[in-house]
Amino acid sequence: MKNKSKRLEAIRLIISSQHLGCQEDLMAALEQEGFHLTQATLSRDLKQLKVAKASTLHGEYIYVLPNETMYKRVPTASTVREMMQVPGFLSIQFSGNMGVIKTRPGHASAIAWTIDRSNFSQILGTIAGDDNIFIVIKEGVSKEEVIDALSEVVPNIK
Repeated sequence: MKNKSKRLEAIRLIISSQHLGCQEDLMAALEQEGFHLTQATLSRDLKQLKVAKASTLHGEYIYVLPNETMYKRVPTASTVREMMQVPGFLSIQFSGNMGVIKTRPGHASAIAWTIDRSNFSQILGTIAGDDNIFIVIKEGVSKEEVIDALSEVVPNIK
């Protein structure tokens, strides 16, 4: 499952940084990043990510992501490896059964989405802004338990 989440993240980053209009081009870009998959798997991934095609000013159709703040199209393309090295997470602080995660601008929504989809038993839910995430922690759960759980999806939290 870890490989799939990395592959989905790579697809998001590639689509947000390159003008690609067909699955063959996207598969070639994924191959360059070390992801080897079939066309059927790519098709399922695109459906899961709700990827669509949109017309450019030049009349070409390119892949676009749903309105996710973190994956706005970037003007200068970096490799997926370079983009994945830049973490959005900055810090976390707790007060009682609440926590606040500070992120780089535009990253909170994507990180909160990932936390919510992970269904951690320690966390009841999140609310994201542009660069802050409010988390509600289940009664009786320690800060250390929350950080351990979050380390599965926020690698640099420790």
